[in-house]
Amino acid sequence: MIKFTKKDLIFSVITGFLTGFVAWKILNHLETSKFNDISFSWLMLVVPVLWILGVNLGYFLGRWVVFFNQFGKFAAVGFTNAAVDFGILNLLIAYYGIVSGLGFSLFKATSFVVAVAHSYLWNKFWVFSSENLPTQSLSASVGDTFEDGGGGKEFVKFFTITLLSLVINVLTASVVVNYIDPIFGFNDNVWANISAVTGSALALAFSFIGFRVSVFKK
Repeated sequence: MIKFTKKDLIFSVITGFLTGFVAWKILNHLETSKFNDISFSWLMLVVPVLWILGVNLGYFLGRWVVFFNQFGKFAAVGFTNAAVDFGILNLLIAYYGIVSGLGFSLFKATSFVVAVAHSYLWNKFWVFSSENLPTQSLSASVGDTFEDGGGGKEFVKFFTITLLSLVINVLTASVVVNYIDPIFGFNDNVWANISAVTGSALALAFSFIGFRVSVFKK
């Protein structure tokens, strides 16, 4: 039975803190800086706990369905990538003041590329790594990976899946924001983020299947 390791703890805390911090800043940008007069800065403490629980839940469910041993970690990394994605997107929107049209599509493509730039390392050395290995030097791990000749082909496959995910993500988000009118009284900034959530959700499902079946298969 696979157990929660020190490596899982460290990476859950790092990704959870990053996600909580970016979510807090995005809420500030959307002028929702407080909930019942309490700052959303508490997300930096709560989200890491949720990530730890989520990874443990994945291992628990993995007793019956092996798929979940990796999906708990993949979901944590996926939400972290989404946080980076949304963070860059809102930063560009705030700076340029563009929330639709070609400009939005370019912003979305940029934010997605930045988010997946570090996705390979998270997935390679945590999500799809050999289970229960002790924490090791990341630089040494990268070196070993490319010295054995397999890293190049693996990264090409990863890039291909990521590129297809980018198309799905950007196309879905662009269709929603440009061709579907905001509902429930949402303003343009909120609707732009809802479209981004929709695109990221579809891209997340596609990329997990692609990474597991094609890139990091054991």
